[in-house]
Amino acid sequence: MNGQEGENCLGKVYLVGAGPGDPGLMTLRGKGLLECADVVVYDALVSPQILAMINPLAEQIDAGKRRGRHSLIQSETTALLIEKAQSHAIVVRLKGGDPFVFGRGGEEMEELVAAGVPVEVVPGITSGIAAPAYAGIPLTHRLYSSSVTFVTGHESAGKYRPAVNWQAIAHGSETIVIYMGVHNLTYIVEELTQAGLAGDTPIALVRWGTRPEQSELIGKLETIVADVEATGFEAPAIVVIGNVVELRQKMGKG
Repeated sequence: MNGQEGENCLGKVYLVGAGPGDPGLMTLRGKGLLECADVVVYDALVSPQILAMINPLAEQIDAGKRRGRHSLIQSETTALLIEKAQSHAIVVRLKGGDPFVFGRGGEEMEELVAAGVPVEVVPGITSGIAAPAYAGIPLTHRLYSSSVTFVTGHESAGKYRPAVNWQAIAHGSETIVIYMGVHNLTYIVEELTQAGLAGDTPIALVRWGTRPEQSELIGKLETIVADVEATGFEAPAIVVIGNVVELRQKMGKG
């Protein structure tokens, strides 16, 4: 058997973005793949409504990662995808949001390609865009913001660099959108304040964005940590910092 024949025997892995939670925001391409998948390896933040789209005959595997609770570590997940592609035609790796936006899709694709497994990316709507929209917060507005920065608030060990440059973030954009920022919010606020961001800068935390249980906490940079402690606000949530937060009242969301 030559290499080309061996490759043809492999199934294909699809890195599919499930979007932020609302099943109406799932792409038609992604929905079609779920309906004909042989195996679906899904993340913790994928909503039950989207999981209900999966082919009932498909093998379903929970590989979800939540803070302190990992069903599978990353290397095990990738190894599982490679293994399933040996015997199944359509293997879907279902990831919350978009696979390439803080979703480790790039890491998984790199390893799949290195293993000779055919792979295709199906983009999804990322929560950093969708959650603010459902909360009535436009990330850009000609009178408020012409620039947006997306950044992670939770950094893994062994990264290519030790930390996010919050000094540059504070001065580099009019709107800041932080993924996974609630657990490190005290540190993030301190860094942005020390970098010169005004204490009265509006900030919004949007929990479970686009889902029926969506909730928001609105405040100012200088008081938001105390607000979180007082209300018991918890992750998962998107953090939006900037004057665009004030627009939610004009959008009828205040």
